[in-house]
Amino acid sequence: MASSESIKHLLVVGAGQMGAGIAQVAVQAGLSATLVDLSKELLDKATRQVMAGLLKLQEKGKLDEPGRQAASERLRVATSISQVKDVDFAVEAVTENESLKKQVFTELDGSVRPGGVLASNTSSIPITRIGAATRRPDAVIGMHFMNPVPLMSLVEIIRGAATSEATYASTRALAEKMGKTTVVSRDFPGFIVNRILIPMLNEACFAVMEGLASVQDIDTAMKLGTNQPMGPLQLADFIGLDTVLSIAEMLHRGLGDDKYRPCPLLKQYVDAGWLGKKSGRGFYPY
Repeated sequence: MASSESIKHLLVVGAGQMGAGIAQVAVQAGLSATLVDLSKELLDKATRQVMAGLLKLQEKGKLDEPGRQAASERLRVATSISQVKDVDFAVEAVTENESLKKQVFTELDGSVRPGGVLASNTSSIPITRIGAATRRPDAVIGMHFMNPVPLMSLVEIIRGAATSEATYASTRALAEKMGKTTVVSRDFPGFIVNRILIPMLNEACFAVMEGLASVQDIDTAMKLGTNQPMGPLQLADFIGLDTVLSIAEMLHRGLGDDKYRPCPLLKQYVDAGWLGKKSGRGFYPY
């Protein structure tokens, strides 16, 4: 059985919000992490994000000064996967684009040592299909972190058709070393969280479109009626309405069931460029 002790060097591909968060929890857990992105600007921004996250932990008394210093020194950056060799474990966190992810996995084949693991942080693309782009589909697995990574304790582990027991054991051990709780999903569209969450957000959009209640009342009803920290429409705005739509379309396509049909109002908002918090307007103004 693989253990987290055999994992010393983590490669994270994609220096966006998720990649930076994964790199932070890795260096906090005592691992060396190399963050790779084609964009030097994104790498600089991600490095600042990791350093700020470590500083915040120190201010809260969860990390002492030597610990923060040591963690920050364990972070490295590179502008191409080929610059990094013999890593124990790789996590891909690039945009949700299947052909881009497959290209990344083909390159990771050359950077991850034999016996290492190639994981994807995808929230919706089949792990089996990603694995088929490599020479070792048994070493490919889904490791879906929640956003923001340093604060959210869940990691969904997704086993593709070819994923081996050793790959699963390694991934689970690493997630636990990072302080995460794991759940295991089979490789079906949406996995666990999005398969249940996205239809709820989509149904809230239908409720608005049909004039059932105001945006505020729908969110208040769901917050106080089901004890959720934020209402579904506010959550959709935070996730990004374009992302919600894209996952809804993927569920509809992948499962072929009309209950996953994206709400026309959701499509209209995305067409208007009202993507939620990131664009300044969604169901709420920001």
